[in-house]
Amino acid sequence: MSDKPIIQVRDDGSILVKGDVELLDAEGNKFETKPAFSLCRCGASTNKPFCDGSHKKIEFNSRIRVNE
Repeated sequence: MSDKPIIQVRDDGSILVKGDVELLDAEGNKFETKPAFSLCRCGASTNKPFCDGSHKKIEFNSRIRVNE
């Protein structure tokens, strides 16, 4: 297993972050995170920047692929 962090854009959902990373706000303040967490992509989360599953309710559609 790699020691590098993994960031995966999920189909119709969040951005999954795994590994040892620091998540900072615009002022440099550190968010408390777990070894794996999801970031909101749809903009509807009530817990930004984290995903709360709201993308399912609003039927968010986005499937990102390399070389599109």
